[in-house]
Amino acid sequence: MLLAFSAGLLVAPAQDPQIEIHPRTKSAPVPEAPLPKANIRIDTNLVLVPVNVTDPLNRFVTGLETQDFTIFEDGVEQKIVSFGNEDAPLSIGIVFDTSGSMGAKLSISRLSVAEFFKTANPEDEAFLVEFSDRPELVVPFTHDLGEIQNALLSTRAKGATALLDGVTLAMNTMKRAHNPRKALIVMTDGGDNHSRYTFNEVTNRVRESDVQIYAVGIFGGMGSPEEFSGPGLLSALSEPTGGHHFVAGLHQLTDIASKIGIELRNQYLIGYSPSNQARDGRYRKITVKVIQPRGLPKLKAHWRTGYYAPTQ
Repeated sequence: MLLAFSAGLLVAPAQDPQIEIHPRTKSAPVPEAPLPKANIRIDTNLVLVPVNVTDPLNRFVTGLETQDFTIFEDGVEQKIVSFGNEDAPLSIGIVFDTSGSMGAKLSISRLSVAEFFKTANPEDEAFLVEFSDRPELVVPFTHDLGEIQNALLSTRAKGATALLDGVTLAMNTMKRAHNPRKALIVMTDGGDNHSRYTFNEVTNRVRESDVQIYAVGIFGGMGSPEEFSGPGLLSALSEPTGGHHFVAGLHQLTDIASKIGIELRNQYLIGYSPSNQARDGRYRKITVKVIQPRGLPKLKAHWRTGYYAPTQ
């Protein structure tokens, strides 16, 4: 059920992809600058921050406008110069675990990827990275999402789990993305036991990028050390990016995949030009606040927590 409020905003349940916008009285809009296809790490002339807003029942809230948000960098309020909430095209990376322990889980994991793609925009592009002992770019960027689903049909489970290497390859591949909104969907049943890259190396790279990470941990197997460490690793990879990590049983996978797709389609994209133009390579903390509309329940914003300034 959709719940509309008198302020003209709409709250949509997370499992319902159908969003209907109700009219609202608009104040004078803030001039909007075009959204560049640039990495947040390289071009700080415009920092782009994807933001989701939910109500107390975890339903997505649409219909908010520029004046409903304030954004801060290192505690200093910034001027919003661009704002959008349309279903803009995404660049998506599927990072798929094919290690030996995934054997009985491959079939439902494939179905979950197909479920995620049901929310796709025709202008989306995506790629597929598979990893076991080593990562492999199986399908480079394509607009034909069926190509990725067909490739997954031939996956076989074997070997160890080089999760961090898989994420690193995906982050490198994402540098060739054409869309300003970028997301990785990581599907794995454990932590890491075979990567060349270290935890610190990969988490630093993740924080430097403008890629949201959604990690799905398929746990509940034999209770290996990697599985015990998995949730903490996936949380460290995803939460700072404005994404989420999910701990799932097999029966929950398709619902979670659908939820991720819907969340990515119900984001606001806020852009600001940092008042601090120093190219010092330091980490800048971002805070987003929703100005509580009158008559609505308390709203919660979820966003990327920061970025690194460039050094040149």
